[in-house]
Amino acid sequence: MEKQQGDHAADVLLSCLTLKEHDGVALVTFDDQSAKVNTLNSKLIPQFETVLAHIESSSTIKSVVIASGKASCFIAGADISELQACTDVEQAKKLSSAGQNLFSRLQSLSQPVVAAIHGTCLGGGLELALACDYRIATRHSSTTLGLPEVMLGLLPGAGGTQRLPKLVGLEQAIKMMMTGAHVRAEKAKKIGLVDLLVYPDGLLEKAVQFASKLSQGKKTSKAVPGKGFVGFISKFKSGKHFVLSKALEQVHKKTRGLYPAPIAIIDVLKYSVDHPTKGYEKEAEEFARLSQTTECKALISLYFAQTELKKNLYGTPEVPAQNLAVLGAGLMGAGISLISLQKNFMVRLRDIGVEQLARGKKYIWGALAKRIKRKSMSQFEAEKVFSKLYSQTDFKNFNECQLVIEAVFEDLQLKHKVLKEVEEHSSENMIFASNTSALPITDIAKASKRPQRVIGMHYFSPVEKMPLLEIIVTKDTSKEVISVAVDVGIRQGKTVIVVGDGPGFYTTRILAPFMDEVSHLALEGVDFYTLDDAMKDFGYPVGPIALIDEVGIDVAFHVADSLGKSLGERVSSQDPTMLQSLIDKGAKGRKSGKGFYIYDDPKQKKSKPGSKKAINKDVVDFINKAGKKSVKPIEYEDIQKRMCLRMVNEAAYCLHEGILQTPRDGDIGAVFGLGFPPFLGGPFRYCDQVGVATIVNDLKVYQSEFGDRFKPAPNLVEMAQGHKKFFPS
Repeated sequence: MEKQQGDHAADVLLSCLTLKEHDGVALVTFDDQSAKVNTLNSKLIPQFETVLAHIESSSTIKSVVIASGKASCFIAGADISELQACTDVEQAKKLSSAGQNLFSRLQSLSQPVVAAIHGTCLGGGLELALACDYRIATRHSSTTLGLPEVMLGLLPGAGGTQRLPKLVGLEQAIKMMMTGAHVRAEKAKKIGLVDLLVYPDGLLEKAVQFASKLSQGKKTSKAVPGKGFVGFISKFKSGKHFVLSKALEQVHKKTRGLYPAPIAIIDVLKYSVDHPTKGYEKEAEEFARLSQTTECKALISLYFAQTELKKNLYGTPEVPAQNLAVLGAGLMGAGISLISLQKNFMVRLRDIGVEQLARGKKYIWGALAKRIKRKSMSQFEAEKVFSKLYSQTDFKNFNECQLVIEAVFEDLQLKHKVLKEVEEHSSENMIFASNTSALPITDIAKASKRPQRVIGMHYFSPVEKMPLLEIIVTKDTSKEVISVAVDVGIRQGKTVIVVGDGPGFYTTRILAPFMDEVSHLALEGVDFYTLDDAMKDFGYPVGPIALIDEVGIDVAFHVADSLGKSLGERVSSQDPTMLQSLIDKGAKGRKSGKGFYIYDDPKQKKSKPGSKKAINKDVVDFINKAGKKSVKPIEYEDIQKRMCLRMVNEAAYCLHEGILQTPRDGDIGAVFGLGFPPFLGGPFRYCDQVGVATIVNDLKVYQSEFGDRFKPAPNLVEMAQGHKKFFPS
């Protein structure tokens, strides 16, 4: 530690933070020079304790401002790797208690403390800010505050469960902790999380002025937490218990009891109501307990996998793409254009007619208008984003586009036609990316003069909400092309996996047998509501029948038909006749108003009380004619296992055949592309958790009863014999 003489006292200069005093105000700046963002870790915390000791012993420091030296980050949270290293509950509890004690010490300073927040202020970073007397935040899109611990299977463990309700009221605190949602600065001010909003350029100056006034005893107004009826009843102990009991009901309804962290948050809040002086201890205990659950470990594994994939593993492109073209102004094309525009790409949106272009532009502006309404974007910012969009029916200026993303209908001849047209009007360095969900990229590239510059970029619908991008490479695709495509995906805000080429690639391929088993179960007599409920109880966000309706029965038919021909009965063993018969009757899924279910028709009789949709009678008639009901009752657990194991087994085949590079990519693809239960970590983490030998044994039991569609993948059999894991460490 170096000390230098300032105006009134010694400044403190450390590797992760500094303290500089001027006219009685101590400016404490977090800035870990060894990292891109500030995190609370074993290196920073002792230095913060040193600074606190300096402030406590100082006779000249009258007030304190805490700020960050990073361009767009206050403090991103705690160091998750240090938590992951805890091997038992006691170690995790020590971490939590250390954080609590540190922030209690900060809160106990005799001098008023102001947090000057710009950029991300999350987890432990927000818990630090909560321990300050006042919070000033910048009016900027990068400034967000939140307690996202629940996303890792945890709860706030450094005093957040105790301080947040006092600041914003019980109702808002529950919302923030249960969802882990990031709150933008304007909303943070509205709910009382921050006390003052300023523009970024004036943050430090305003914070220092504010702190100086506080040291002189000048009063400043603070928001009153918990307005409205809920805020009123939350003033009373019985009212707080009522609010918490209702919150617990909602937790069970949404999570079906599969995630322990939200329930633990409610338990800690309830305990704190009855034992106000012991809330911190209960928080530390529950934080530690949660840290050792399988759910927490699985969610943390996904967090680290996502973090790894934020880096371009194929290197920085020599010429990054900035000008994009998107072919097709339907939902996919418009969605791809939207996310690209929002990340500062120039986009040329092409379709064959002005009506199609008008619908695409309407979709894009509608999404921006929603952001304006939510106050997450100004009218000026939205218009600036929209101004980067060029719509056209020709190929004018396509020679300026480094990357062309094709999002036309899943028809190989059509894609060949489009590819040839694009190459005629583009430069030789243009990269052609097909947004296809099942057609092999090698087949598409056969129409190209430059197959090494053809790649697959499989986005998921709705593009602006789904986090995954699956990039598909052939044996001819150049490394530079892969690098550019991955770079674009990362800059679009996507989690990117790179997979090998083949029918269905990875995500569509493992979804196909899952859906195939759904049809077997339906024909065996399991009703649609039960099929959907079973998989939602297993942890999927939507049931498989509802999912087919959302994807589109016409799309499902195309995928099932093509993958069945390419990969055989192991992937698609059912004759897709039923799907074709539904399509012929205009039942294409939700988009046509009816599919397996009937939508938006109040006259339809619901087969299940409380359901918002009725089962399509045409489907029931088909099943009654073609179905073969099971002789014995089908157990609920078997319904879940049969569907899940078909997907898990095919994921193992993909790894065995080299479609997947790593189990990590397989887990990320299944969770973020298909909704595989996150708390299970993905198909490969799930195998490790259950035991590969158990998975293989279950598959063999089903194989003996139902045939080779359950035949275990060779690598699973080998691993079971050798007692191996996909993630041995």
